[in-house]
Amino acid sequence: MRKSMLALVSTVLLASSLAACGGNDKNSGGSSAQPSPSASATSSGEATGDSGAAEISGTITFLTNRTDMIDKEYVDYAKRFKEKYPNAEVRFEAVTDLDKTTKIRIASGEFPDVVLIPTIPNSDLPKYFAPLDDLGLNDRIYFKDYKAYDGKVYGISAGATTTGIVYNKKAFADAGITEIPTTLDEFYAAAEKLKASGVVPLASNFKDQWPLYPWASEVPSSIAGNANLNNERVNSDAPYQMDNPYGQAMTIIRTMHEKGYLEPDVNSTNWEQSKKDVASGKFAMYMLGNWVIPQVADSGTTSDNVGFFPFPYDNSGKVNVALAPDWGYGVNKDSKHPETAKAFVKWMLEDSGFDAFAGFIPVLKDIEPNVPQLAEFNSFGPTYIEAVPDDEVATEIVNKAQITKEAVVQEFVLSKDPQSVFDKYNAAWAKAKSAVGK
Repeated sequence: MRKSMLALVSTVLLASSLAACGGNDKNSGGSSAQPSPSASATSSGEATGDSGAAEISGTITFLTNRTDMIDKEYVDYAKRFKEKYPNAEVRFEAVTDLDKTTKIRIASGEFPDVVLIPTIPNSDLPKYFAPLDDLGLNDRIYFKDYKAYDGKVYGISAGATTTGIVYNKKAFADAGITEIPTTLDEFYAAAEKLKASGVVPLASNFKDQWPLYPWASEVPSSIAGNANLNNERVNSDAPYQMDNPYGQAMTIIRTMHEKGYLEPDVNSTNWEQSKKDVASGKFAMYMLGNWVIPQVADSGTTSDNVGFFPFPYDNSGKVNVALAPDWGYGVNKDSKHPETAKAFVKWMLEDSGFDAFAGFIPVLKDIEPNVPQLAEFNSFGPTYIEAVPDDEVATEIVNKAQITKEAVVQEFVLSKDPQSVFDKYNAAWAKAKSAVGK
């Protein structure tokens, strides 16, 4: 896997430099990201390695987290998929709390034909999902083993992301910020300048909870320089400590809150509105993945006004960044139209152009990234930390303890005694760990 990941980083470095010479396509259908000749050849008239277009029929449903695409881009996707497969139709259902909702749906035994696989142990994948090895993509994708079990691939990532600071360039310039911060002290100083200029430095989307995920996973892993950090929690009864990467990461956003660098009222934030506010310069920054870049550009500004740099979590001047797969497409093993469901997954990866629309690094090796901001990001020389599959025991403990990582961040930031928050979750972790026999 390391050889493939190094190739991915090399592709990002090269392709993003080339992409910086052109504009970021904002076509609502995202169809500008054309597959390579080899991709087109393999997908023409075929859904799987041995299934022709004539077998692709029936109506399927895709459960997605992209509520913003309903009645918009997904309408175009449905039309284009039907153009390729006249006897098939795809419908879209969107939910906001994807992980929780999908877990409930698959546990009930009835869930849509195609879903984004939630956080369940890989050993459980065969219980709910059909193998995707017959799509002919195994040798073309990154993160092949991320949602695999017993030698079979059950999920293919929608794309790859890295996490950092997405920012409004004009807001920075108007605040007198002439150099991108490369240390934590410089980052705080930049936030102070933004605050003094009347701008909210960082849009945390605290109330919506899910946008807080970097502070509980990507930032701690980057601080540790260890992609296995979350998995290694199984070796401890008290993984959350003030002086370890979890405490260090959450202390940064707690400090941001205490200094007034987040929204004035963190309990009344709004995700959709925040994109407009970052685009207009009312808010200056996000701490999120490259996937949010086109969403900001499409919310009232232009792509060249949106920048992206690695988050400087300490004062060393050096930084690690997480490189991880996004949600993985999975096909319900009990779907009435499994070949159509698989054809849709392949179509999303090869033909939809969702990579470009969503700001992803494509998971297919033969499609180049179409996010020009990656050139700026890579100019700071970050060290990429490769994602690894979730450890099954760690996942089982998390689910048993009912720990939502973003909720830990919320409580840590707002508590008068953050150590007590860690004590609470360490106790829940230890109890669950003992219950699963570890």
